Amino acid sequence: MRTPRGTDPGSVTVLHAVQPGDGGVARVVVDLVRAQLAVGLRVAVACPPGTALSTAVRAEGADTHDWRAGRDPGPGLVRETRELARLVRTVRPSLVHAHSAKAGLCARLAVRGRVPTVYQPHAWSFEAVEGTTAALARRWERFGARWADRILCVSEAERRTGEAAGIRADWAVVHNGVDIARFASDGPPREPVPTVVCVGRLCRQKGQDVLLAAWPAVLAEVPDARLVLVGDGPDADRLRAAAGPSVRFTGAVDDTVPWYRAADVVVLPSRWEGMALAPLEAMATGRPVVVSDVDGSRESLPPAHRTPCLVPPEDPAALATALGRLLGRPELRHRLGREAHEHVLSRFDVRRTGAAVADIYRELAGVRDAEHREPITQ
Repeated sequence: MRTPRGTDPGSVTVLHAVQPGDGGVARVVVDLVRAQLAVGLRVAVACPPGTALSTAVRAEGADTHDWRAGRDPGPGLVRETRELARLVRTVRPSLVHAHSAKAGLCARLAVRGRVPTVYQPHAWSFEAVEGTTAALARRWERFGARWADRILCVSEAERRTGEAAGIRADWAVVHNGVDIARFASDGPPREPVPTVVCVGRLCRQKGQDVLLAAWPAVLAEVPDARLVLVGDGPDADRLRAAAGPSVRFTGAVDDTVPWYRAADVVVLPSRWEGMALAPLEAMATGRPVVVSDVDGSRESLPPAHRTPCLVPPEDPAALATALGRLLGRPELRHRLGREAHEHVLSRFDVRRTGAAVADIYRELAGVRDAEHREPITQ
């Protein structure tokens, strides 16, 4: 990762403001922090204490600050914004990088353009809600764009969704990446029965309820198939109540790699995404993936995989057909898995992601470094 031309890396400080502190967003941030520390940048992270992210970035050596922020806007928003403003004054960063909607809201209100700011939605907040709440979220994103020097999307589709919502911004698109060395291994043998694995937070976004609705039709085609849901979340109890005996719930796990390796097929039937990490991780492990056609999915798959592996969101019948086809054709699964691994190796290495984000930092620090900055007094 490169730093601004003519700038001592140790003089550049990046503050990552992050909420949530788990899941795919946390994994993206940990990878960025690791890469930035490796080239000598000063890196600080403001995130909820006691989370997987807080533990991981502290272990990497980042300057870690407790930021007690909830996932959703609410009565604590003013306090959360003031607390983040205080952390900005303490850290005195060269650049603020805000991750996801809540941190993007608080960081932009706290900084208001007085420090170069990158906002990375990791999927738009207005896709997660409906009616008046969605309209308010779109209105805020249109207004808040003025306080982001760059809005960083993880897919071209995510950028187009933002543009269609009326957001006018200086855009950048950097695809998510994965640590190829971590995932690229043959590992232990697969399960003795046909196994489908879904890795993701158990919540409405990830669509496990759609997968459970599709599962009886999969069993009709492949009676000995097993489904494993890896993760935890607010919908865990409801999903367990709807699942049959062929479905296993692992709960939260520290390492998802063994579950990818145990899979014959990996599935993620999301209702919305920016670009999900789980399919990239599965493909890095050499497994075929079936995904719903939401933002980022088409860009993450090899073009030839779109017909057998891409299904409409919230369509249990189409999902069941795709899974049944792959489970019933081992030679097709193996070919798609090899192609998927080669695809991720050539296009989605995390080092490429880190270098592209560094280019954005360099540009913003180079443009803004000499400008007079008003103190943050909030």
